[in-house]
Amino acid sequence: MLNSDDGGGRMESQDLLSVSEARERLLSGVEVLESETIITQTAIGRVMAEGVFAPHDVPTFESSSMDGYAVRAADVASASTDNSVALPVTADIPAGSGIPEALTEGAAARIMTGAPMPAGADAVVPIELTDDACQRDDARVPQYVSVISSVEHGDYVRPAGQDMHSGEQVLRTGNCLRPQEIGILAAVGLARVRVVRQPRVAILSTGDELVEVDGTIGPGQIRDANSFMLASLVRRYGGVPALLGIAGDRTQDVESMLDRALESGTDWLVSSGGVSVGAFDFVRRVVERHGEISFWKVNMRPGKPLCFGHYRGTPFLGLPGNPVSAMVSFEVFARPVLQKLGGRCNLGKPSVEVTVLDEFASDGRESYLRVMVCREDDGFVAHSVGSQDSGILTSLVRANALLMVPAGETHVAVGRRMKAWMLDWVHDEC
Repeated sequence: MLNSDDGGGRMESQDLLSVSEARERLLSGVEVLESETIITQTAIGRVMAEGVFAPHDVPTFESSSMDGYAVRAADVASASTDNSVALPVTADIPAGSGIPEALTEGAAARIMTGAPMPAGADAVVPIELTDDACQRDDARVPQYVSVISSVEHGDYVRPAGQDMHSGEQVLRTGNCLRPQEIGILAAVGLARVRVVRQPRVAILSTGDELVEVDGTIGPGQIRDANSFMLASLVRRYGGVPALLGIAGDRTQDVESMLDRALESGTDWLVSSGGVSVGAFDFVRRVVERHGEISFWKVNMRPGKPLCFGHYRGTPFLGLPGNPVSAMVSFEVFARPVLQKLGGRCNLGKPSVEVTVLDEFASDGRESYLRVMVCREDDGFVAHSVGSQDSGILTSLVRANALLMVPAGETHVAVGRRMKAWMLDWVHDEC
């Protein structure tokens, strides 16, 4: 049985805030940030601050969807492999050639994919259904073309406005810009787009035991992994991180760094470590001295010592110092905050229903256990990644999901069906 331990023993949870209530309190004071105009080319991942309407039909003209011959369907109604219909070729219409001349009755015009249809033509015969594909080995326009299959009115013709109609709303406020939305913006001629500003997040690590990533480790010291990990999470969820550095276990160090962050215009302050009940956990005391603490204990594992409040009027979120606790707490609380600030409407985390293949134990707190979710023929399964100790950062590397164990449960049996939050893509095999 695999124990879900984040550094503390079993404890009573009556005095702890539930995860859902803590998240609700956090999000209740969050407002979407103001908008800004940026270059469309750089807008991937950003959120639309206003809707977009097509200024014209897309495409603006009727065009061919195939390389072939523009014809009147009535002129080739009798065409078949046994009874081909020969038509004089009176025009050659490449894409981008402008408005072609009208097609006369009983004639054909060679046409390329995307080229405008000539007036008078109402269908396209694909080149494979003519003798062109069989007998010609150069690009010259033939005098005649033999059609070996009939077509119906509108076959292989893209009407004007097939994709978008003039005046149609094609993107809405709150749409997250993926590559396909960027394509829409380009298609309607928007080289610049109005999006919600990205939240600025200042990140502080605390503790005399920490050294910079390129520093030399002394006795009893570790490198500051949390700053890099949290900054990456901020970027992943649409924010702009600013690393404040490491504050020692001294009140003046913490105050100085937090004040510097405020001077630079941060939207949120995030720290790791220093918010528990230890004699050297100064961060919570500094925030209380210059602001207020809304809550600092949550009924979850890993991550009970979570502190939320305001420092000199700016929202402050204090995460636990253990790296797994810091990342899991960020996913549960900071992620939806960043997404809401950045204008996203859906704050949910992608999840799947899994069959648990290993036994787990917990202490009754709402738990987020590291697992590897794989796809099998009959659905998704979740394997343990080993120890659930909150100091084992490598367990997060082995995991692609967090198995969600409701509060009050202390045992997860093999074969149990449960929900798992996906951190990454589901693996096809383990």
